[in-house]
Amino acid sequence: MRRMSGNEIRRSFLDFFASKGHKVLPSAPLVPADDPTLLWINCGMAPLKPYFEERVAPPSRRLASSQKSIRTNDIENVGRTPRHHTFFEMLGNFSIGDYFKEDAIAWAWELATQVFERPPEKLYVTVHPTDDEARQIWLKKVGLPPSRVLDDPSDFWDIGPGPCGPNSEIYIDRGEHLSCGQPNCRPGSCDCSRWLEFWNLVFTQFSHNEDGSHTPLPKKNIDTGMGLERMASIMQGVDTNFETDLLYPIIAETSKLSGKHYKESPESRLAMNVIADHLRSVVMAIGDGAAPSNEGRGYILRRLIRRAIRYARTLGFEGPVLNALVPTAAAIFAEPYPELGTKTEAIARVIRGEEERFHSTLTDGMRIAEGMITEAKASGRQTIEGRQAFLLYDTYGFPLDLTEDIAAENSLRVDRGGFEKAMEEQRRRARAARQGVEGWDSSAAFAQSLRQFPKTEFVGYDQFTVKAKVLAVMKSGEVVAAAQPGEEAEVLLDRTPFYAESGGQVSDQGELTSGEAHVFEVFGVRKLEDGKFLHLGRVGEAPVKQGLEVTAKLDRERRLATARNHTATHLLQAALRKVLGDHVNQSGSSVEPERLRFDFSHPAALTRDELRAVERLVNERILEGLPVTWHETSLAEAKAEGATALFGEKYGERVRVVSIGDFSRELCGGTHLNAAHQVGLFKVVGEGSIGSGLRRVEAVTGEGALAYIEGRDDLLNAVADELRTTAPEVPAKASELQKALKEKDKEVEALHRRLGGFAVEELVAAARDVSGVKVVAGTAETGSQDALRELADRVRDRLGSGVVLIGSSAGEGKVSFVGVVTKDLLPRGLNAGEIVREAAKVAGGGGGGRPDMAQAGGRNPAMLDQAIARGLEVVAEKLGAK
Repeated sequence: MRRMSGNEIRRSFLDFFASKGHKVLPSAPLVPADDPTLLWINCGMAPLKPYFEERVAPPSRRLASSQKSIRTNDIENVGRTPRHHTFFEMLGNFSIGDYFKEDAIAWAWELATQVFERPPEKLYVTVHPTDDEARQIWLKKVGLPPSRVLDDPSDFWDIGPGPCGPNSEIYIDRGEHLSCGQPNCRPGSCDCSRWLEFWNLVFTQFSHNEDGSHTPLPKKNIDTGMGLERMASIMQGVDTNFETDLLYPIIAETSKLSGKHYKESPESRLAMNVIADHLRSVVMAIGDGAAPSNEGRGYILRRLIRRAIRYARTLGFEGPVLNALVPTAAAIFAEPYPELGTKTEAIARVIRGEEERFHSTLTDGMRIAEGMITEAKASGRQTIEGRQAFLLYDTYGFPLDLTEDIAAENSLRVDRGGFEKAMEEQRRRARAARQGVEGWDSSAAFAQSLRQFPKTEFVGYDQFTVKAKVLAVMKSGEVVAAAQPGEEAEVLLDRTPFYAESGGQVSDQGELTSGEAHVFEVFGVRKLEDGKFLHLGRVGEAPVKQGLEVTAKLDRERRLATARNHTATHLLQAALRKVLGDHVNQSGSSVEPERLRFDFSHPAALTRDELRAVERLVNERILEGLPVTWHETSLAEAKAEGATALFGEKYGERVRVVSIGDFSRELCGGTHLNAAHQVGLFKVVGEGSIGSGLRRVEAVTGEGALAYIEGRDDLLNAVADELRTTAPEVPAKASELQKALKEKDKEVEALHRRLGGFAVEELVAAARDVSGVKVVAGTAETGSQDALRELADRVRDRLGSGVVLIGSSAGEGKVSFVGVVTKDLLPRGLNAGEIVREAAKVAGGGGGGRPDMAQAGGRNPAMLDQAIARGLEVVAEKLGAK
């Protein structure tokens, strides 16, 4: 039987379907471009939905792809089973109203038996019991015996109202020695290792109606899916996907670095499986423009990284290691995704930053988790309490599923309900953040309502005012005959100069007039997927109705201000790549008339010199007056020209390339100037982090830059007036004042120390005897945390033996605590860390430290006395005092 590498399988699949008239599509990025209902592309069908829903014309009725996909819904099984993954590639062939079951089945059999050379006698298929058409094709056209065409009631793809249909799955018999031995051990009925399903053919032929009934679709479709990793395990003759060349190189490198053998124990195998799987997901996702963060898909990446870190720890790794495995992971995908090679270093830097951040809390978090487990077992509980899991999440950065893994390894579970209750505020914020996605007003519904109208001709690249006709008027999502003065509506025009919000650029604004009448004020514009432009606004002096002839006139000054910022954004990206390196990739942008914002990948804050170099380079190109030109070409030709594309953006076959001399070349549909000198002036006004490995630069141009510089000049002059000096002398005057303030601070600190001497006497005089132990518990006014520690040490020295707990109001709504236990009392169970922690809780804070000395803080000065009283109670409880 033929043996193939993962790359050969992928290539053979796509070449086969290309020979059958299919257009081979490149994998869409993992970050969905135009489906706000998805966090990740999770199957081969996902990026093709607009074609199947007839919102966009497909490039061909026959399509094939190898689609990168991420799913995390069963993450707890990853590494434990042979085939669960968070990242995988889905090979698929698709028919959009073209061929149907007979061709789909015949080609699947041809590929499996003739190209992949799987023995026909080892192949079995399942069909839905009602799908006699598919059954007869398998029996009569393919020639399978009835014993290998089996009914499976679950073979029906249906996710609710919408297209649905039966499916047929292809299995391979991996040998009777792997059978579970049960009487019903057969494909579709048994999950044992003998039967491996490797291809699912979905026949979308029905519409699932709202009343639950199914009616035939006028156009029938084909959607198939073959897991590349599964097929690799078959073609390479290994027991699990992890032993294929798509994952094992990472496992081998992990084994080498750890000094542990992959199969030396179930624990080693599990850890290396999880690391290999999660690292692939993270590398591919970051390569496609995602970044770790605390929200949405960014948090999924952070969870995967932290879960992998925790398993790396079980292999003996005490510090960062995942970043060292990135080149190995990238090498696996060098053939299908060569762009990863140029990003490997940047991806590794992002992952290392995440590793360092989590390692700083992992040790403490694991210690706390182990304490929780010990406590639960000692008290006979079977669960880790929800509030405890939340503490690990909130304080130590443990994702809930990581805590669940740790609990499961100790035969415990986590109280998810309690965790969710503790997370209530965070979840409310998350729901609010998701409203923008879940409440997104899908243009699909509008496209359906306006289906009978032609698409809008956009003429706004070179015209600001045009004659147009109103094709349709909409209110509240419904087409209406007319909208009356004062009403808000959306207007569809046959042609328009108005740019629709897209690619980070805001839409144009302006007006529609008819004769002398101002009939419609345009607030904003959006473009539907089928090319129609909807103009949102308010009706003016006369009704707006279908067929009305109007003059569409955009706000020229607003357009030019926006164009300045858009052209400057292109100059900025090119300058950032020149100064920082080619790893810089755009992850987002916002282009408005007032300012621009550019988000990009970079692992560290820009230094002042780097920002100055970027700003200077942009302004030099502006002064050169480089021409701004654009042309349309094919996507392949644009990439060959070296045009920069935005990750996550979905491009058609024809694209628009905007060039600024030889300095910048990008795929862009936005509006621009004619020459760089029209930008006037470029000024950076802000730079900061928006997530791990992501930076944001904000800037202004033209009049905005001039206003910013004038404002800074006014500010400097105001400071100079306040310091009674001139603007050039401000730095020297400020330095002189700073030096004087430091001297004053020293005088104040010395005064506090003198006052501290009196405080020592007062505190010692107020010492209590608790079961034979001298205890000082009180408050004092100190100038700093250092002074509070020094005061506690002096009281301890005066006591000789005893316990000290002192609290102080730190100002600005904060309190500080220091606790000291002399070492001769430690054997009696007294612990300074526990004492200050309990005290700080009363004041809305926390803290800890060594048994003999600890510090804590709080947020409620009004509870300072009660906090000290609680600390005294802890001491008494430990000493058994009543």
